[in-house]
Amino acid sequence: MLPEKNIDIKENDLLKIDRSLLEILLKDKTTGKNIIWATDNYSKYGELYTSEKEIKIELITSRHGGIIKPRIEKSKTEQQQRIRQKAEVFTPSWICNIQNNLVDEEWFGKKCIFNVEKKNEWAALKDKIDFPEKENKSWQDYILSKRLEMSCGEAPYITSRYDAVTGQYIEVPNRIGFFDRKLRIVNENTKTHEDWLKWAYAAVQNVYGFDWQGDNVLIARENLLFTIAEHYEAKFNEKLETQDLVGFAKVIVWNIWQMDGIKYVIPNSCCTKEIIDEDLFERRIIAKPCVGCTKGDNRKHNGIYCIIKDWETHRNIRFVDMVFGGGK
Repeated sequence: MLPEKNIDIKENDLLKIDRSLLEILLKDKTTGKNIIWATDNYSKYGELYTSEKEIKIELITSRHGGIIKPRIEKSKTEQQQRIRQKAEVFTPSWICNIQNNLVDEEWFGKKCIFNVEKKNEWAALKDKIDFPEKENKSWQDYILSKRLEMSCGEAPYITSRYDAVTGQYIEVPNRIGFFDRKLRIVNENTKTHEDWLKWAYAAVQNVYGFDWQGDNVLIARENLLFTIAEHYEAKFNEKLETQDLVGFAKVIVWNIWQMDGIKYVIPNSCCTKEIIDEDLFERRIIAKPCVGCTKGDNRKHNGIYCIIKDWETHRNIRFVDMVFGGGK
């Protein structure tokens, strides 16, 4: 059973629900391994916690449970380190709401669809969202429209379970993330459990986000999973089955991934390679740096290019090809 209204999703709690949940949420679908720490903020715990190492279940559960925590619960020193090292600055929910509203104004062709903005807050509109036939857009079209949060951190634009700056928990009816909005539409337009699951799956397949640091990727994935469970409970007044949580986790792990957002590769995977050049008279070792890094060409990195899934065709594609076109 998921804990109630807890902004910090404890890995020990996930382990108690079903070990496979945590196994899935730690997976990197590009490498087939686990996501890496990609930060030395945890190196004080030992060499298995250094930047290039994978995040393993045993490193974040049992007596180590609780070391991964939302930014608001990190020490001020650690927050400042992450700002200096990776320019990590989290956005308050009221600003996320304003920007998500701008996207919806463009999509719907009018303002004030989900809420009314106020100074540093908002008031959720309670009436069912209307999809006028004359606009030739349906609620299903809204669910299937794609949204991406770049450098997503804990995913405050995708789901507003809590304010990333203040740590205040936000009740389901008042949430403003673009995934929350999709799930509100699902709640308003489905009646049966089967129909809800069908369209909730469609909703999560059409939201994306990436981040550099491994703890952020895990927290963002956990936030999406809990968001689904909380919207389901708000709709049906019962808990989502564990098997359904596992099913949603398998989608989330594809759509929230770890990536260097400038190079489109696994963080720090570009490298200088040693090439052996030899003839009859001598043998030389030549250092060959990453061409993409030296020439600033994001299509020629020797690092590991990140892949995502096209849920319409179920093909795996490189994210860099989504940006520049082409592909294999």
